[in-house]
Amino acid sequence: MAKVVTFGEIMLRLAPPNLERPFQSPYFAATFGGGEANVAVSTANYGIPSSFVTALPEDNFLADCCIAQLRGFGIDCGDIVRKPGRVGIYFLETGANQRPSKVLYDRAGSSISLARPGDFDWDKIFDGASWFHVTGITPALSPDCAELSIEAAKTAQEKGLTVSCDYNFRKKLWKYGKSAPEVMRELAQFVDVGIANEEDCQKSLGISVGGVDVELGELDVERYRLLSEKVLETFPNLKMQAITLRESVSASHNGWSACLNDRDNFYLSKKYAITHIVDRVGGGDSFSGGLIGGLRHFPDDRAQALEFAVAASCLKHSVPGDFNRFSTDEVLSLMKGGGSGRVQR
Repeated sequence: MAKVVTFGEIMLRLAPPNLERPFQSPYFAATFGGGEANVAVSTANYGIPSSFVTALPEDNFLADCCIAQLRGFGIDCGDIVRKPGRVGIYFLETGANQRPSKVLYDRAGSSISLARPGDFDWDKIFDGASWFHVTGITPALSPDCAELSIEAAKTAQEKGLTVSCDYNFRKKLWKYGKSAPEVMRELAQFVDVGIANEEDCQKSLGISVGGVDVELGELDVERYRLLSEKVLETFPNLKMQAITLRESVSASHNGWSACLNDRDNFYLSKKYAITHIVDRVGGGDSFSGGLIGGLRHFPDDRAQALEFAVAASCLKHSVPGDFNRFSTDEVLSLMKGGGSGRVQR
């Protein structure tokens, strides 16, 4: 089976335990996470050969631990470049009820943010691969990371890989002089499968419908059909556009669904009411990984592929940490209605 390659930054994640505020007690749960690494974990769990590409510091204990954990999921780390720099960190305060989750980045000077074109041998990296995944996070780290992301996507497309991109908009990262749309609209020209929420379309690509403020959290399915059509019209290279639909009642209670437009049909998934969220960070990444897995599992049924992605990402909300730790069979079980939570004996 041809492998999936993802490219981006993985960080040390520090989060207070038990929904506490930072330093409420003198403890942090230390794990690893990052958008593209999260996708690689998901696809590896679905039995798809998966490779994660990044830059990590040389002779560094944290970097060694990070690679060991990824390898524990069966992820190929052979193309990770070791170079000067540091491991980035992000601090997470997990929200509950009306208290929102908050993220603080400490990633300046990370090895990947210092990487430059020429550091990665994309021809070698894509040997034996059929899919490449990148996000809007990596291009926001530095001008060189933007160039690297575009270079990788262009090379992957030229070599016949399917290229997917989650347009992930991170306001706190776009600090080096270029706006997100300036960079992301160029990157999107080399993408086959676009993934986003409504904010990503508006703030990463500069595309909106009807001038609705995304902060209001309003869901109008017809509007998302029109939005997906507008994205596909803007980027004729795109084969399909997926949009996740999150209804945020509170930090602990969300409605979760998605839609997919493949130019021939517009698909709308089942909606899950997630009433006791454990951790929503990584939810979008688990959708991306689920969509890749779904399209592999249901190559001729995009409606079912979408349902797989939504079920997979629904399950992610039930576990702490960035990574989605569910198998294909567990996702299929939820798709078939196994969401009662009854003890399985």
